[in-house]
Amino acid sequence: MTASAPVRPRNGLGLFWAVTFTTTWACWLAAIALGGSPTSFPTVIPFLLGGFGPVYGAIAVRLRRALRREPVPAHTVRLRSGRRLFWALPLLFLASATVVAAALLADLLGGPAVSLTEGRDLVATAGGPAPFLISMLIAGPLAEEPGWRGTAYPRLRASMNRPRAGLLLGAVWAVWHLPLFFITGTVQHDLGLISWSGLMFTLSVFPMALLTGYAYERAGVVAAMAVHFGVNTTIALLSVKSPVTQACIVAIQLIAAIALLACQRTRATAGVPAHAAHGRSVSA
Repeated sequence: MTASAPVRPRNGLGLFWAVTFTTTWACWLAAIALGGSPTSFPTVIPFLLGGFGPVYGAIAVRLRRALRREPVPAHTVRLRSGRRLFWALPLLFLASATVVAAALLADLLGGPAVSLTEGRDLVATAGGPAPFLISMLIAGPLAEEPGWRGTAYPRLRASMNRPRAGLLLGAVWAVWHLPLFFITGTVQHDLGLISWSGLMFTLSVFPMALLTGYAYERAGVVAAMAVHFGVNTTIALLSVKSPVTQACIVAIQLIAAIALLACQRTRATAGVPAHAAHGRSVSA
């Protein structure tokens, strides 16, 4: 008789990837087929629905976990401590500061001058500061973070360390964005897939994945949303399009992510693991 290998419990990642990519790419391919701007009818409908693919994936995983009464992943961060949520605000400012610092550095290196002119026009087009900020919160942070960080990240952490989990998720995240390069009127389409700007956008996803992963382990999905919101909003207000500025953003965010992860590792070595301090969540 031969002993059979132990069966590893399913962690839901396969289901998450399948639902996320199927729903997002189906919607965005429909938007490509319809043509037109992503803000015009009827293209706007599949365009907006596609952005919530990670949320659909998260819902599918949670439903299956509830039906099977499976345990919550060990690296899930609970969302009920006001003290930890306090970290969302400084992390938001840090994320925004990396973009501002990169824009100033690019200016010193001969890149485009820092200007809010186009950003003010963008805010006016959106209908004012409040609609602009709400749209920036929904399109990206709210539509994606419950899935990428709140669902996929803790499951990846079950079998790998923080840098590997962050970088792997960053690679998946970069691939997920690809259809946007073919939808006329999106930021990605304006950058161009086969261009330095397009390459810099793709590379920028990796340090962003590390930063949002750090934020998630520090204070949960809200903190990850804060980092995502801070970066996206500042880039939009400064109208970042130059490859020089984008490269500076990648470099500065990578340095910030390495420093933060090093501090996190130091805390864990000292006997205070971040995930142990934060505990588990009943919603992951």
